[in-house]
Amino acid sequence: MSAGGSFGGSRGARPVPPEKGIFPLDHLHECDLAKKEYIACLKSSGYQSEKCRHLSKKYLECRMERNLMAKQDLSELGFHNATTDLSESNSNNQSGSSPGKSTSTS
Repeated sequence: MSAGGSFGGSRGARPVPPEKGIFPLDHLHECDLAKKEYIACLKSSGYQSEKCRHLSKKYLECRMERNLMAKQDLSELGFHNATTDLSESNSNNQSGSSPGKSTSTS
């Protein structure tokens, strides 16, 4: 019989930590409202996450403010235009300008 670990794994293999490390669970439910809003948005949009990015950002900000995860620049988490993602797409649809191009002259 082999000396391997559970489910045929090798006991000598070292576990790989998660990319972002560990962070505490929200035991006090400090960010439950933001989480529930995001989940409700996902359900109502047919699970199209791009339509709920503003709520995802709000949830991550809540966790950072309450030290439930390490403070990090939102651009590192995929929110490159975090402050303008939603408003820019709305204004582009109304004004007809193309995204990423500035209309101001300097």
